[in-house]
Parts: sequence; structure tokens; C-alpha cells
Amino acid sequence: MAEFEQTAPSQFPSDLLAWFIRAGARPIQALVATPSLLFMAVIGLMLFHPPDYRFPPYDRIAFVALVLVVLLRICVLRTPIIPPRPVTWPMLGLVMLALCGVSSQPYDPEIWSMFAAKWFLPLAFFLLAGYIFEDSSSKRHFEIFSLCVLAYLSLIAVFFLIGAKELIFPRYILNEGFGIHTDRARGPFLQAVANGVALNTLGLIALDSFRRKHLPAVLAIFFLVALPAAILATKTRSVWLSFAGSILAIFLLSPHRRLRRAVLVIALICVLGLSGFVVIVDGHRSLSDRLADSSPVQFRMAVYQAGWEMFLQKPLNGWGARAMQAELSNRITEFRQDEYFFHNTYLEVLVQYGLVGLALYIWVFIDLFRVARNNASESNGGFLDRQFRSLWPVILLVYVVNSMFVVMNYQFVNGYLFTLAGMMAAQNRNPSGAHARA
Repeated sequence: MAEFEQTAPSQFPSDLLAWFIRAGARPIQALVATPSLLFMAVIGLMLFHPPDYRFPPYDRIAFVALVLVVLLRICVLRTPIIPPRPVTWPMLGLVMLALCGVSSQPYDPEIWSMFAAKWFLPLAFFLLAGYIFEDSSSKRHFEIFSLCVLAYLSLIAVFFLIGAKELIFPRYILNEGFGIHTDRARGPFLQAVANGVALNTLGLIALDSFRRKHLPAVLAIFFLVALPAAILATKTRSVWLSFAGSILAIFLLSPHRRLRRAVLVIALICVLGLSGFVVIVDGHRSLSDRLADSSPVQFRMAVYQAGWEMFLQKPLNGWGARAMQAELSNRITEFRQDEYFFHNTYLEVLVQYGLVGLALYIWVFIDLFRVARNNASESNGGFLDRQFRSLWPVILLVYVVNSMFVVMNYQFVNGYLFTLAGMMAAQNRNPSGAHARA
């Protein structure tokens, strides 16, 4: 008894410390085993962090945690390092160009945020995707996440369309002091074109899930009705045209009869829904006013002309971010506002980084299109299977076309697109699919 009384006090602290260490290590073990769940949390936080606004950096902290978890997973499982894909080099070149520009303004958090959203995070997600989505289970997680985000964005847009603004969450979406397009369904991006690109891209993913019979009937019916209404609610001509073009491309070019039937139903619902909407006087007037509104076109033409003249003065290396904004403000005299934006990704890259930057940017998308040309992918029935390859060019074209009407500095949109590309690039390297790991 005396011996027990002497040893027990000394053993208790060490046992308690060991218990705390084991308890603290379990969440890390779970994240290392299934990093896809942490990835969903990271990109989900990025969905609610629009550019140019000083929101709490929860998404940045979560991203650092994701990188650490992936590095720990590589070390623990001794995962082979994935060789750089061709698209990595022009992306890295753009990151270096942009880094040289932001290094001249090291104390401006908004500049660094834009750098991360436009250049760094797409490259990081492209590289991380190959280590995170290694098996069919993790890819299924990504697919379910995509459908959940599509349902959320569709509901928010429909609530805006019917005037049920009390149901819109988060409330900053309705704040007229943030972002632009307060009269349209702009979602958490605070910009209607970005919201339309996300809806269109995720809608194509949902169509692919329907083709593989992985979309529940109730959810399929909901998307058939809600997605066209959400696209209409953006009240943005480029979004309408790209959505119509993607439907037409699938109907004419897709070899899958199930997909063609689905897009035909969507087209009929669009026609019927639009017809029903225009009979409402306010709806007809708002759509007519939007179609007839020429002031955005006039403003953009003035910006385009000023940007082209700036490019001709510095065609090779461009102006850089700070000088570009100051010079653009001096050249536009017909319209006055605090800041001017090109509303065109290609023109901004051209003016900011010159022909070198534009060449690298075009190189990136040429290689992204080539990602789908490799037939070494999962067997039919899984997410990103061989049949998905015919849909990938349509997804890219939605992004490419809308980039002509907005600067793509939206980290969720960029991160999502490059994650898909990274997953397919990893499949090309490892056709058999995933490493079967616990």
C-alpha cells in the first residue's frame, strides 16, 4: 500500500500528459487520412471572402493548415512527389511576374490578397489536388461538395429574384456598400458575372452527375428548375450567353444521349420560365431595361480604349499594378469614379504584365485544354471518368468567355477550376486511380 502511494502521484501527470497528446493527435490523424474534408472547409471559406474587402483571414489560416496537413501526409505515407505538369511552368511564371509587382507594395494587404486569389492559389490548388484527391472516396466528397454549393448559390439567386431577401445569407450580400451589381443576384462574390460563372460551372458538374446516375431524383428536379432561374437572376448578358452556349454545345456535341435529353429539358424550362417571367410587368420591365442598358458598354469601351493605348506605350513588360491604376484614372475623363477596372482579364494582364504576361496566360489555358486529351482516367461511373473529358472543354470555355467581361480575381472560382484540372492531371499520371490508403 505504501509503495502504491509513492508511485501513483508520479505516474498520474505523465499518464495525463500522454492522454492529452493522444487526444490532440487524433484530429490530426483524421485530417491526414482524409485531407479532402479539410479542403472542402478551405475552399468553402474562400467562397465567402470576396476580393478587395478586409474580411477576417479565416480562409488564409485554413489554407496554411491544409498545406501543413498535405506535407505531413506526404511524409507519413511516403507519397512519391508528383512530377511537374506542363501547365505548371506558365503558372509559375505568372506567379513570379505578379510577385515582382506586389513586392513594391509590401504593406498593402489588398494587393497581396489579389495576388493570392488570381495567381498563387490557383497554382497551389492545382499542385495540391493530386495529393488530396487520390481515391474515389475523396473525389466523391468533392462532387457532393460541388452539388451543395450549387444548391446554395441557386437558392440565394432565386430568393433574390422573387424578392425574398430576408432569406439571403450571409447578410453582407445585400449590403450596397460592398461590391457592385446590387440590383442583381451576385451571391457571396458581390459580382454578378462571377456568380454566373460559378453557377454555370457547377451546373455542368451536376449534369455530369446526372449522366452517371449519381444525382438523386429530387435534387435533379430542383436543379432543372432552380438553375435556369438563378442564371436569369444574374441579369448579366455574358452569363446568359455563356449558359446558352454551354447548353447548345452539349446538345450538339455530346455523345451521351442522357446528357442531351437533360439539356433539352433545361432549354425548354428556360423558354417557359422566361415566358412566364416577362408576363409580370416588373419582371418584363427589368429585363427590357437590362437588355437596353448601354451605359456599361460605353464605360467599358472607354476603359478598353485607354487600356489599349497604355499597352501600345509599354507593350513588353507592362505598367505594373500601381502605375496602371494611376495612369488609367488620368486617361478616362468621360466617367468619374474612385477606381477603374478593365472588366476584361486578358486586357488587364496585357496592360499590367505586357505581352510576356499575356503569352504565359494563354499558354496556361492551352495546356488546360490539353489535360482532357489524355484518356488515362478512371473507369466509367466515377467522378471525372473518361466520359467527363468531353465536358471539360465546355467548362473551360465558360470561364474563358466570361473572362472577357470581368477580371477573374475570385479565389473560389479560380481555385475550383484549377482543382478540377489538377485532379485530371493526376489521373493522367496514375490511370489506375488512387493509391488504396486508409
